[in-house]
Amino acid sequence: MKFEFKFENLNNYKKNLYREWLMTNGLGGYAGSSIIGAHMRTHQGYLIASLHPPVERFLVFSKTNERLVCGSRIYDLTTSQHKGPYNSEFHQGNMHLQSFTYDGNATFVYEAGGMRLTKTISMVYGKNQVMIGYTFENNGPEAGVVVTPLMNYRNHGTHMTVEDLKNELPIQCFKEYRNDDNKNIGFYYSPTTRSDVRVSLVACGVEMIKRNNIYDENMELQFEIDNEADALDCHIKPFDFVIEAAAGGIAQASFVCTVDMADKNTKKKDFPKLPTVEINTAFDQAAIQEKRVADLIEKAGFDEDDEFAAILAVAADQFIVDRVSTGEKTIMAGYPWFTDWGRDTMIAFTGLCLETGRFEDARSILLSFVKNIKNGLVPNMFPDDGTEPLYNTVDASLWYFYAVYNYLQYVNTDEAWKFVEEEIYPGLQEIMGAYRKGTLFSIGMDDDALMNAGSGLDQVTWMDVRIEDEVITPRHGKPVEINALWYNALMTMEEISRGIARRTHNKPENYLAYAGGCNQLATWVKETFNTEFWYEEGGYLYDVIGEDFKDATLRPNQIFAVSLPFTMLDPAKEKSVVNKVKESLYVGVGLRSLDPEHPEYKGVYQGSLSKRDHAYHQGTAWAFLLGAFIESYLKVGGHTAQTIEEAKSFFDPVEKHLVENCIGTISEIFDGDEPHQGRGCYAQAWSVGEILRVYSALVKS
Repeated sequence: MKFEFKFENLNNYKKNLYREWLMTNGLGGYAGSSIIGAHMRTHQGYLIASLHPPVERFLVFSKTNERLVCGSRIYDLTTSQHKGPYNSEFHQGNMHLQSFTYDGNATFVYEAGGMRLTKTISMVYGKNQVMIGYTFENNGPEAGVVVTPLMNYRNHGTHMTVEDLKNELPIQCFKEYRNDDNKNIGFYYSPTTRSDVRVSLVACGVEMIKRNNIYDENMELQFEIDNEADALDCHIKPFDFVIEAAAGGIAQASFVCTVDMADKNTKKKDFPKLPTVEINTAFDQAAIQEKRVADLIEKAGFDEDDEFAAILAVAADQFIVDRVSTGEKTIMAGYPWFTDWGRDTMIAFTGLCLETGRFEDARSILLSFVKNIKNGLVPNMFPDDGTEPLYNTVDASLWYFYAVYNYLQYVNTDEAWKFVEEEIYPGLQEIMGAYRKGTLFSIGMDDDALMNAGSGLDQVTWMDVRIEDEVITPRHGKPVEINALWYNALMTMEEISRGIARRTHNKPENYLAYAGGCNQLATWVKETFNTEFWYEEGGYLYDVIGEDFKDATLRPNQIFAVSLPFTMLDPAKEKSVVNKVKESLYVGVGLRSLDPEHPEYKGVYQGSLSKRDHAYHQGTAWAFLLGAFIESYLKVGGHTAQTIEEAKSFFDPVEKHLVENCIGTISEIFDGDEPHQGRGCYAQAWSVGEILRVYSALVKS
């Protein structure tokens, strides 16, 4: 897996500013910027550390700027946008950028004045640590590289002013560091508000010089400007580092930036020793990362020539992280700002974990959420501040059944069945009981056996935007996908109960009786669903029904009534639904959330938060829905050779997208209008998971 961009594609600053790269560390921390080296959003930097994995994420190391110096000649490689006295000012070091490569590491190659600088950024998996390796090739007289690190300590979604920096990181916080033989040089600091946090930057192959001008002021972030948000950020740059090369010589240097937490078990704040850095440290780490990427691809088991599958298998790894509070694995919903959401996790689960052969991670994720079931509800989200989970969702619990079902399909062993029987099945029973009797947020089975959810200001389906007291997409009542999931959950519970009964010696008759009850209820749900939800005039399903209304708005939620393992419609109705969705909602990179003929349709997702929230589910296209759509398309087409070839073409727009926004991954959402620009999170778990899942099913069938 390798993406490479050459100079002729990199010299356009404005176009490439929106092409990003991302590296993650398995803890919720990450690194990223644009492929030309300029930041354009608050959520960018070389090290965003997770202090309480996978949350409490703080930017500590923003970036490095470089200058090539040969005598009186200076070539500034800085690429950034700053607010000037009249207009934006652009530092276009990208005019010296010969290539950018992303292969799990990010490598920039610059050339100017007979000098060549290669800079490779690597993130260390399992640690809040990033490394940079420099190779300086000097084809002229004696010359050097001046490297200026920009440091910080702020929440990854906020910005800093100089006054903020003076309060959080006064220059007195920065301590110089030199080991005994001066081989390792650098500095370390703790912010004034977190004495238990230490950030260090240690280098080898350099000299260090104190700076007089220590603030990088008014870095302008174009993404924030686009979204009418605070767009200026500031960083502190207390030291320069110099790499020198003799005439015709080559010099190398390694930088290691680390965030350490004090040991809470000691009376005083004890930090580990600062890392020992060798010239080859960063280069060795880049090789380790390359090997890890190769191992991920091999483990996923796709054809070695299938580059699309390899790219998605590597992208999948970015979302699977540790959660300290449960001691288990979880799935980050999206980078850069989402944490782990129950709904997103269960939808992404199959593609990210099962299709990539990560079965132990799959078990851990199922445990992570079953341990936190409350009132029959799987957590909607684990907040960023580490407080108790939120449970305001009706579908996360139902998607949990789907995840467990798929786990047993992929890992159909006695050990897997025993794991489900002992660890998971009681949680499934708790959910079933709560949904039948009724639980929080007006979630519960109605007298007609259909599932009701939501009231007042509740937003409990995935279309969950609310602005203060305004519910943008009210779906209180009986949403179509919730009832499709309810039927699927009942049938799944029957299947799992019968499967356990065949394998257990612990009162199998009880499991068989439970299975019979689920089947009986599912039969009732199917009959009622077909009577109540079919919109004959439109040839598709109502989106929501209530006591005194039936909402015929054409939305994509009905596609799950065709795609789930257990469904209720006859073949003619399924085909009609798929045709209607394809005709009005399919846009190549996703399905629109609303029919463009609807008067409230909004085709562009941009501007202030309020503007974006009003568009989020009112026309914006969602990539994760492609999974259900393509699966449904194959189903109603009978999986014929022609249908399979047609389905394969659906991946072409996604493949093009892999080099247009965040390199090698898939965005959360897209404009409903052409050219369907990627929006929202630049890397989304269920987008990657669902497309990988259905693609895998297609190529492995």
